[in-house]
Amino acid sequence: MIPESIQHYLRRNRVRFERYWHSRAVSAQELAEALHVSGWRVAKSVIILADRQPWIVVVPAAGTVDLNRVRDMLGVRTVRLATEDEFSGYFPDCELGAEPPFGELYGLPVAVDESLSLTERLLFRAGSHEEALEMRFQDFATLEWPLVATFIYPQPRLVANPSQRPQPVPVDLDSHAPI
Repeated sequence: MIPESIQHYLRRNRVRFERYWHSRAVSAQELAEALHVSGWRVAKSVIILADRQPWIVVVPAAGTVDLNRVRDMLGVRTVRLATEDEFSGYFPDCELGAEPPFGELYGLPVAVDESLSLTERLLFRAGSHEEALEMRFQDFATLEWPLVATFIYPQPRLVANPSQRPQPVPVDLDSHAPI
């Protein structure tokens, strides 16, 4: 279930979003498979430490963060992946490994790989391994004001069908359970 804090954050900021229930998916690539979409359509949050400052770095599920590019982009001396122990306290209402890209809500700066800025809609996990959110990239950018740059390893990529969207599952808003 998507934490209430995330839902309130989006509603308070008048951001339209769609919720998608799916079978349990731990990795972002598993989320893409569960929703039958390309891994280039799903955004994953990677928590890094840049000179000990945590950041949320958002990349396609099918992509891999190039820490050297992140270091250069941020102009810092050191960058590494944060351990779960180092970042879990920032997301107390989220399942571990299902961190959302909402830095404004959780007090962290956000950087987004440029490839995601070229998509009309972002699909990502929002605190849950069994439910995902979809929203327009422009709404996300207005909400978070992320740093946008290229920082994934270059990979040959297939062009995803832009009309390929998961189908919403009706949800009882009182119990948050699929109908």
